[in-house]
Amino acid sequence: MTIRLLLADDQDMIRTAFRMILGTQPDIEVVAEAADGETAVELARRLRPDVCLLDIRMPRLDGLEATRLLAGPAVRDPLNVLIVTTFDLDEYVYRALRNGACGFLLKDTSPNLLVEAVRAAAAGTTLISPAVTVRLLAHLAPRRGAEPEAPEAPPTEPLTDRELAVVRLVAHGHTNDEIAGRLYVTLSTVKTHLANVQRKLAARNRVEIAAWAWRNDVCSAN
Repeated sequence: MTIRLLLADDQDMIRTAFRMILGTQPDIEVVAEAADGETAVELARRLRPDVCLLDIRMPRLDGLEATRLLAGPAVRDPLNVLIVTTFDLDEYVYRALRNGACGFLLKDTSPNLLVEAVRAAAAGTTLISPAVTVRLLAHLAPRRGAEPEAPEAPPTEPLTDRELAVVRLVAHGHTNDEIAGRLYVTLSTVKTHLANVQRKLAARNRVEIAAWAWRNDVCSAN
C-alpha cells in the first residue's frame, strides 16, 4: 500500500530535501506540499493524506496549531501528524503531543529514521527522536513537593504485570522489537499487549501510553 504524504515547511530547500528522501521510497508518494500552516490544514482536510509532515514555525499558522486542528482531541476523524523541526524544545514537543501529533523528529535526524517515522505514523504507531523521548516524558513524572494535578480517569481494567512491563519499556523509548527481546516474547505478543493497554487507558498511541506511565510514576521499576 502506498503512503500518501503531505509536506509542510516554509523553506523550499527543506521541502525539496524531504521530497527527495521520501518521494523516492517505493511505498511513499508526496501528494501535496505547503509553505504555511493554513494551506497545510486546507490541503490535509481536502486530500486526507495518510501522514502530514509539519514544521513548527510556519507563517499564517504554526505547526502546533495546525496539528491541533488536524489531530487534536476535538477532531472527529484525526489525521496522522508527524512533526519535524529544528527546535529541540520541550515546550514544543509537549504541545505537539498534547495536540495529537503521533511523532516528533529533529531535522538533523538520519534519512532512514525519517522514512521509518513516516511509515510508523501511517501504521498508527509512533516514533520520536530518541534524544527527545525520555527527557521529555520524564518531565511528566510527579515532582516531590509539587502541587498535585487533577486526577485522571483510571484504566477501564487493571493492567497486568506483563502489560506494565511493556508500558515501562515504551516509556523509556524502546521499540517493539527491543521490548520483545528484553521480555523474551514474540513481536506479535508485544503488539497484543500494547493493543490491550491502549484499550484500557483509552490511549490513541504509544506516546499517550508513555505519558500515562510517567504521570502515574510507574516507570521507576524499569
